[in-house]
Amino acid sequence: MLRKALLTDIMALKAVRSSVVENTLNDVSKVTDADYEWYVTNPGVALWEENDTVVGFSAADPRDGNVWALFVAPGFEGRGIGSVLLGEACACLKEAGLGRAWLTTDPDTRAERFYRAAGWEHIGENDNELLFERSL
Repeated sequence: MLRKALLTDIMALKAVRSSVVENTLNDVSKVTDADYEWYVTNPGVALWEENDTVVGFSAADPRDGNVWALFVAPGFEGRGIGSVLLGEACACLKEAGLGRAWLTTDPDTRAERFYRAAGWEHIGENDNELLFERSL
């Protein structure tokens, strides 16, 4: 079930993010509780729940068009959850009046293949990550 995250969901969001094997944070201090709080209370974080358990989420930044997060817990991939969550992130950016979205991901990952298959354009690299962009 798709719904907007609440502040009380932050621990579950962090658990999903840390459960993903690919595209892990090398420096966990780069994503703080304050970051999660901002995304939950400002544009909103879309999350996917199954049996009262958060199994995925997405967040986008309407200030610059960045898809800040898209994570689906292991065992729940390949079921369309990521596509729904990515659509929610893009809708957030479009509602903010933006015409383009961008994101980064690690090379040679399922995430890279997912974004390419979804029509995102590889436009360069940034700090050893691939930079993708698409029109909204």
